[in-house]
Amino acid sequence: MADSPSCGRRKGESPGSSSSSPSSSRRKLPQSPGSRSKQPANNNGHSFRKVTLTKPTFCHHCSDFIWGLVGYVCEVCNFMSHEKCLKHVRTVCSCMAPTLVRVPVAHCFGPAGQKKRFCCVCRKNLEGTAALRCEVCELHVHSDCAPFSCSDCRLCHQDGGQDYDMYHHHWREGNMASGARCEVCRRACSSSDVLSGMRCEWCGITAHASCYVIISPECSLGRLRGMILHPSCVRVCSRNFSKMHCYRISETSQQCELDNLDDVDVQSPVASKENQSSGKQTLKVFDGDDAVKRNQFRLVSIPRITKNEEVVEAALRSFYIPDEPQDYELQIYTQQGLLTDDIVNRNGTPDNKAVFKDSQPEAWLLRAKPREVELLKIYTGVCDVCAGAVVLQISCFSEAERIYMLAKDTNINGKQLTSLVIPEIMHSKLAKGSCPLLVFINPKSGGLKGREILYGFRKLLNPHQVFELTSGGPLPGLHTFREVPHFRMLVCGGDGTVGWVLGVLESIRHKLSCPEPAIGIIPLGTGNDLARVLRWGAGYSGEDHYSILVSVDEAEEVEMDRWTILLDAQEMTEDGKQNGFLEPPKIVQMNNYFGLGIDAELSLDFHHAREEEPGKFNSRFHNKGVYVKVGLQKLSHTRNLHKDLRLQVDKQDIELPSIEGLIFLNIPSWGSGADLWGSDSDARFGKPRIDDGMLEVVGVTGVVHMGQVQSGLRSGIRIAQGSYIRIIVTKPIPVQVDGEPWIQSPGQIIISVAGTKVRMLKKSKIKQKKQSGSLREGRAESPVPGEGAN
Repeated sequence: MADSPSCGRRKGESPGSSSSSPSSSRRKLPQSPGSRSKQPANNNGHSFRKVTLTKPTFCHHCSDFIWGLVGYVCEVCNFMSHEKCLKHVRTVCSCMAPTLVRVPVAHCFGPAGQKKRFCCVCRKNLEGTAALRCEVCELHVHSDCAPFSCSDCRLCHQDGGQDYDMYHHHWREGNMASGARCEVCRRACSSSDVLSGMRCEWCGITAHASCYVIISPECSLGRLRGMILHPSCVRVCSRNFSKMHCYRISETSQQCELDNLDDVDVQSPVASKENQSSGKQTLKVFDGDDAVKRNQFRLVSIPRITKNEEVVEAALRSFYIPDEPQDYELQIYTQQGLLTDDIVNRNGTPDNKAVFKDSQPEAWLLRAKPREVELLKIYTGVCDVCAGAVVLQISCFSEAERIYMLAKDTNINGKQLTSLVIPEIMHSKLAKGSCPLLVFINPKSGGLKGREILYGFRKLLNPHQVFELTSGGPLPGLHTFREVPHFRMLVCGGDGTVGWVLGVLESIRHKLSCPEPAIGIIPLGTGNDLARVLRWGAGYSGEDHYSILVSVDEAEEVEMDRWTILLDAQEMTEDGKQNGFLEPPKIVQMNNYFGLGIDAELSLDFHHAREEEPGKFNSRFHNKGVYVKVGLQKLSHTRNLHKDLRLQVDKQDIELPSIEGLIFLNIPSWGSGADLWGSDSDARFGKPRIDDGMLEVVGVTGVVHMGQVQSGLRSGIRIAQGSYIRIIVTKPIPVQVDGEPWIQSPGQIIISVAGTKVRMLKKSKIKQKKQSGSLREGRAESPVPGEGAN
């Protein structure tokens, strides 16, 4: 947790050193020779020097243009200022920022986005350069500045050490949206020209650098506090795991050459010379086997002759581990493997004689010592439908790391096991009436939009409540929230993704303290029919992530039927009798619709085309184009489906008209928003609803008819309504459930209501007021300056 802007300095350098900025030698402002007038360092650590400006420059304090040729720049962090603003500067220099960090938390770096941003270390523009951004907070840096960034990421959980009941604002300087206004003076505080202004990364309030210091330090988490999983309620003992693993951030998606640079210290030539002249030596230390595997280490500077415990303590400090050094040990690391005799056990003596001489091994491995009594709890059979799912609760940190790495490197039947670190939610600490939001995101849906939403929600919420479905599916998230008494869910993906989550939820519902969480949708698929019915739109098109979460918070809860389809396929002999061989019944769940015939055949052709060239199916427009293409190929096709089926609805035989496709509807949207049932009133049938316990049975005569329905010119052929459906199939036929197609063998198909209705979130019709401001827009109900937050 930090109360200062995110900046950093090289290790081993004193505050105010001119070499503290990693890019000061590369990105110095233009100045005339001899202009070296210095201002004494102020209490914020800046060392200002008078310079002559040769290009348009803006003040980093007031963000106004500096008129004239004279300005003042800090030699350490490149902070530029008017002469009149020098005495008002409140922004802390990078050399002082680490001293103001309450709890050091490392960053999780990934590739930067495309928006204009400024580096939080050297304060320069990131455009046109290799840049990174933190996956958890709003830190943006150049790739070569990342090793010098301050470890002041958001504190999102308790780590088993000191617990914090009151959480302060987590201020980050600059890179705010246009139009942001100061919480104190109500004037504009953002700038597109320089790194200026302050913003809390939890509640979203913004302020000038000279104003934020008078705001009450306690953070209320703002407008979204009811759905944010409060960090004081989350515990992760992460001593032997990287932050990437703790937040389940997939490292394969980080396509950059500096992966997780906050875990690597780069030693400058200046520091090396200082060590040689000061009688010090530098150790290369890895934090566990995982750091070795990813070649991520820290360089620890120690005296050439020192004690064992002092070396271990220095290593712990370099990784910001607050535990006692007696609980840890250093082991020699070689390329051949890890030696079992650690240096403390091998060289330690009662009088703690010095053991480190001029020569030392190439690298060391920091490990937690094994305890005399270890506790290993194994819970199997967490989910009946997820065969092989095992949850391990391990109190021995070194053993936890070993098991984690072993599982990650294990393959079963050619498939690699998924190993995740999941947090513990202390439900007794949850605020009364809180309803945290459990978010599932399919990053492969919607092209790159799923990844964009994943990044945005990690910033706005606690990253421990945001789960990637490509890493273990819905089970890890539901297991994490199993003891939360009341929560909601948000699924970001297509209709197939929503059905997947609903299926797993149904299987473990009896093991949840909140068995019926309401579910919202962000549509990332092609059809998105269920999202359309629930007013979430036809597809995500870059809407503001904060506005989406506000809409989820204000959404109304509705019930929806789910249906069980029993596919009891039977092989038939030529005389029409069963040959005695029965395949195992196949049971699937249906949420939207079930189709047989031409509708399913088009879905099957699309499915085959996507399997042949999956890389091309990354946009909604292209997918619909493929549907049109396969439809045109079926124009002359006739199946006479009504001759191959016998239909029974609520135990009544139904005579089928001449059709090529038969569709059973649970929702009033089909094929990307088409109204297949139609809106005309009919005395024979009731008005369809998603919670009426009835299915609508509709027929289509062919591809042309389906195209007319899609264009709104016609509706389908209404056949029946009912709650219990029996279909007898006499020939192999294409079928599809919620867009998932296959060829169904002859036999019986039975459709019935699947027990408990599911609770869904329907977007409210009331339009939100468009407020002025920036990311804060309605985001924080912050306290009046000087008063505490509730």
